[in-house]
Amino acid sequence: VVLTRSEDIRDVEKLQEIMRVYHPTIMQATPSLWRILLEGGWQGDIDLKILSGGEALSKDLRDNLIKQSRSVWNLYGPTETTIWSTVKRQDASQDQISIGKGIANTQLYIVNETLGLVPSGVSGEICIGGAGLAVGYLNRPELTAEKFIPHPFIEGERLYRTGDLGRWVGGEIECQGRADDQVK
Repeated sequence: VVLTRSEDIRDVEKLQEIMRVYHPTIMQATPSLWRILLEGGWQGDIDLKILSGGEALSKDLRDNLIKQSRSVWNLYGPTETTIWSTVKRQDASQDQISIGKGIANTQLYIVNETLGLVPSGVSGEICIGGAGLAVGYLNRPELTAEKFIPHPFIEGERLYRTGDLGRWVGGEIECQGRADDQVK
């Protein structure tokens, strides 16, 4: 395991040097950092499994990363649900970017304004339930009550309202951006 200093991540040449020296087999970074690496001349590594999360993964970036690595995995999940809630290995033949299915002990729902489930192919808000949910926001009871709601389908459980839009397509979720103006 190689942990890098934040200043080394901001210096694309230093980060590329670290990658050459340690030759990682798995690396997690945001799509922005992967793009910076590519724009900085990084040639990829056929032995590298790429984990990309924290931001939306674009199709062009995905396709470039697939060509230059062993595999590319798109990860989705807000901090309020322990970072990763879904994972999907990417395939350049797919037209849309899927965030996949829920990881273990995670439930995913796409709901309308009244928290009713929407049919496959219809957009709605992504809600997450399961063991990974945070307790709430520190010293923010109003926001906690707004975002961590009683689970409408499982008595005694809670759901987190992500504010992200998505739809079910072929048993997987396609994330479609935000329902509001929040920048993530």
